[in-house]
Amino acid sequence: MSYPSIFTYSFIVPQSAIDEYGHVNNVIYVQWMQDAATRHPESILEYKQPENTGWYAREHRIEYITPAYLNDEIEVRTWISEMKRVRVIRKYEFARKADGKVIAKGESQWVFVELTTGRPLVIPPEVQTLIQVVPDQTDSTASVP
Repeated sequence: MSYPSIFTYSFIVPQSAIDEYGHVNNVIYVQWMQDAATRHPESILEYKQPENTGWYAREHRIEYITPAYLNDEIEVRTWISEMKRVRVIRKYEFARKADGKVIAKGESQWVFVELTTGRPLVIPPEVQTLIQVVPDQTDSTASVP
């Protein structure tokens, strides 16, 4: 079994995500991106994080398209769009399930590191084989109803 190319899960927007304007606060999306990045490899039985290694976030970018509100059901889609020696680019889409609208898109650059030094490491072959890269020209929503 290989790493799924696009990982998807859903959740309901909680009260704690709502700001003084009555919609999801912009910084909450960074937490949701972190959650998706963590959940994706955890969903793969074969994935074992090599000892004393981890992924450090180097950069996050988010495009806010339309607001989300309390109790909206949100579908999160995430995938790896690029892999280099020591880093990956992970993409994200957040869609409201009720109407299928993409409410936000984002991407993060993650660097594979040795935890005691924080220095970048080459992504090991056993990790690389589990990661399917979805090139940028692929539209992740094409297969989503």
